[in-house]
Amino acid sequence: MQKVDLSGKVAVVTGASLGIGRSTALAMGRSGAKVVVNYRSSESAADEVVREIEQFGSEAIKVQCDVSDQSSVEGLIAAAVERFGKLDIAVSNAAYSDRERYFEADMEGFRRTVDVTMWGAFYLMRAATQQMIEQGDGGIITLVSSPHAFIPAPRAMAYNMSKAALEHMARTAAIEVAEYKVRINMIQPGWIDTPGERKFASEETLQQAGAKIPMGRLGNSDEIADAILFLSDPEHEYMTGATLLVDGGISLPWWANRGSAAPA
Repeated sequence: MQKVDLSGKVAVVTGASLGIGRSTALAMGRSGAKVVVNYRSSESAADEVVREIEQFGSEAIKVQCDVSDQSSVEGLIAAAVERFGKLDIAVSNAAYSDRERYFEADMEGFRRTVDVTMWGAFYLMRAATQQMIEQGDGGIITLVSSPHAFIPAPRAMAYNMSKAALEHMARTAAIEVAEYKVRINMIQPGWIDTPGERKFASEETLQQAGAKIPMGRLGNSDEIADAILFLSDPEHEYMTGATLLVDGGISLPWWANRGSAAPA
């Protein structure tokens, strides 16, 4: 992990009980921030994250919230301010995805993917921005996007379109709030080894697929957390509306270097 000083800062991380969110919350706490650990259903995992942050000497609380519900997200931000007095950093990480062909998709899961992945990011960005503007000291918002924003991966239409919308949403927002010194950036993680990936593939399949990526492996959540920490560093105050790609080269035409045809 890089050395970033977030002493005195207050950070909210959604989907912080597992995977990238967990690593990000821990990275924030390790860097001195007071952290609000959001979770939806993995309460015991959220408790563990809070305990680890406290072991670093930082403060943390857990807050249950389904990010697809606007009032709940507004309550999440209110809880952060009530406990720590302000909000400096917000990371929208929570996501959901079902993998089916769009013409066969269960529409409940399709809509759930959009509600969590796109609307959840919007609700957090909106509520965090309102709080930061009220405080008058600016702030930093990072949205976790994906190469799916521009790569039309099959069986993931709802997720693809949600991430594509998120990118344009964030850039538009960055223009609208620049005058308030609120910075909004995005990160595009590639194929990352997280618990969520086990929903779609076995351990053996993941390892075999990872070996085909240009860097020869899946990424890990700590690598993405480190990049989010970079975007959250107050020293990088000239960055806004930017997208940081951390994908091991998966968005490159890697198949062209293997002497094979493009993947179907």
